Amino acid sequence: MTEHHRQPSGTAPDRVADAGEAPVTTSAEPSPRGPADPSRHRPDKPSRLRTWGRLDPLLRLLILTQLAFNVGFYAVLPFLAEHLGTAIGMAGWMVGFVLGLRTFSQQGLFVVGGALADRYGVRPVVLVGCVLRIAGFVWLGYAGAAWSVIGAVLLIGFAAALFSPAVESEVARQAVVWEESGGGSRTRVLALFTVAGQAGAFVGPLIGALLLAVDYRVVCLGGAVVFVLVLAGHARLLPQHIPGRERVEVRGGLGGLLRNRRFLALCGTYGAYLLAYNQLYLLLPDEVERATGSQAALAWLFGLSSLLVVTAQLPVTRWAGDRLDLRRSMAAGLLLIAAGFGMVALARPAEWTGTAGLLPAAGFVVLLTLGQMLVAPAARAWVPDLAVEGRLGLYTGAMSSVSGLIVLLGSAGTGSLMDTGLPPAVPWAVLAAVPVASILLLPRRSRAAGRR
Repeated sequence: MTEHHRQPSGTAPDRVADAGEAPVTTSAEPSPRGPADPSRHRPDKPSRLRTWGRLDPLLRLLILTQLAFNVGFYAVLPFLAEHLGTAIGMAGWMVGFVLGLRTFSQQGLFVVGGALADRYGVRPVVLVGCVLRIAGFVWLGYAGAAWSVIGAVLLIGFAAALFSPAVESEVARQAVVWEESGGGSRTRVLALFTVAGQAGAFVGPLIGALLLAVDYRVVCLGGAVVFVLVLAGHARLLPQHIPGRERVEVRGGLGGLLRNRRFLALCGTYGAYLLAYNQLYLLLPDEVERATGSQAALAWLFGLSSLLVVTAQLPVTRWAGDRLDLRRSMAAGLLLIAAGFGMVALARPAEWTGTAGLLPAAGFVVLLTLGQMLVAPAARAWVPDLAVEGRLGLYTGAMSSVSGLIVLLGSAGTGSLMDTGLPPAVPWAVLAAVPVASILLLPRRSRAAGRR
């Protein structure tokens, strides 16, 4: 998945009448979503290049930013665990602890970065985040003691907690503007954003593997160079003030967010999806090793997932946009994800090995990725309709933070299931039930939520 994983949020057309109430649409009669008239869409089904060509320069810059962020991140982080265990000599539990700290310092603090973006604007938060990421990568390259490594990874994570919600929330806001100006569905913009992130996640490890032929320090310095280029580009190209984005006080929005039950329900459903997605790193490696005796096939399965997103995300988004509203799109995606877990749960008692043993795992990856293509853009497109005006970044960050907490607790529970001695199909069956149950949390469609 992309570096983190990112939730866009809302903007001017949808306001919350009271901090504790659901949002009320102020625009006059937004078009309802439901099964659309096919004739209305057939004349204008832009290709990826045509959609890209119709975006304004700011949106293009922000989407390319996501690409660059993930190239730099994934050039470094996939090789961190091996570096800590072999070059530095950390015990396995310590390696896991360090990786967990990085995730916590990033996901857990997204809400802080989002609030700062609301208060100070996108540009300063992104620039400071890039500076911190550069410093963190350089520090990590030279860190030799446990305390030094921990300091570096905390800085690396906090940097993302600054720049990611700032970029993601502005992409969501601009996607709504693009939709309301007649450019097309906001989910097409968010799908391009997802494609850019996956492309970066695919290219980054290839660059890192080439640099690793020298040593890990060169890998870290290479990642830092990527962020130096991002910093220079944004210092030159990112506007000082983006029209239509009003700055607000840092304080004052959290209480309303916590009383916004519709938004919290969406966070809960999205957290269930992320918990399922994170099994690529917990249940899947265990299943691949059981089937083949090693984890070598994981690289091919991850590549399959990235390739599917890069090639099929926009067609899937267009198909869903013509037929499904946001709620149905998320529900369909969650059912596909549940089917992927169910496939492995049903096949697991057979104890197949070799190529046959990999087929259920490959089917799981395909169904999980297809589900992701439906869930992620729809969730990001929905947040603008649930967020209070002016609190775009706060809601974006809060969605990541709440979802990250769900993943943390859920992954601990999954790990416990794996250690209890229960039949090996049980964790897969339980994880199949989670996405299905989370559909019940989805907010009912409102006028605002019906707009895509």
